[in-house]
Amino acid sequence: MADINRLETWIKYKNGLCGDCMASCCTMPVEVKLPDLVRIGVVDAFELEEPIKNIAKRLEKQRVIQHFNFKNSLFTLAQRANGDCLYLDAQTRRCTIYERRPNTCRNHPKIGPKPGFCAYTRDSRSRAK
Repeated sequence: MADINRLETWIKYKNGLCGDCMASCCTMPVEVKLPDLVRIGVVDAFELEEPIKNIAKRLEKQRVIQHFNFKNSLFTLAQRANGDCLYLDAQTRRCTIYERRPNTCRNHPKIGPKPGFCAYTRDSRSRAK
């Protein structure tokens, strides 16, 4: 079992690994850019003319993001109290916005804290058939 905070416990990623995982990667902070937020549907394309700090304030107030890095224009998506991503279904452990997911998620585990590796943790309910 991998520990999300101990990279040495992560395993080399291979196709199909996600099928029976607990979605460990969905408990890591997710940094996104403005185009990701538009794709997700929480920022309207018309808002792009507004100052980015106004968008960040609105999204923080709505609890969609938990942080905005002004220097890099990166938003960190909100997480639930248990660490799960806001968009992770608690029952199925599947992304509720999979088709619109941010680039950070689309590119995991090619990029991330340990490229090519993931914090795979087998789901005891074993959804894979």
